[in-house]
Amino acid sequence: QVELVESGGGSVQSGGSLRLSCASSADTVNTYSMAWFRQAPGKEREGVASILNSGSTSYADSVKGRFTISRDTARHTLHLQMNSLKPEDTAVYYCAAHLPDHSEALSPSAYTYWGLGTQVTVSS
Repeated sequence: QVELVESGGGSVQSGGSLRLSCASSADTVNTYSMAWFRQAPGKEREGVASILNSGSTSYADSVKGRFTISRDTARHTLHLQMNSLKPEDTAVYYCAAHLPDHSEALSPSAYTYWGLGTQVTVSS
């Protein structure tokens, strides 16, 4: 059983920063490809950023240059550094792990394991 626990969400003003964390086991963080997704009210879940087990990263166009995904193997934690936040970044952010098909790195249906999410609210 793989457990993913997100933290670090909160409320910030436009232009602010937050750092999300996703804690799991050493096997999960050090072995699996992982990603961050988000879902705003009334919208579908969308991929934000992914990091393959090779270290290769990819980002949604809407967050390129503002968000950075990283993996801390010593602390078994996945991070998402979010800078220059905008009101449209408001959503529940989810951590996901295990990606059998690397060509689907930002597709929600491609991941096996999910956390429960953490709320991010950006006010204007």
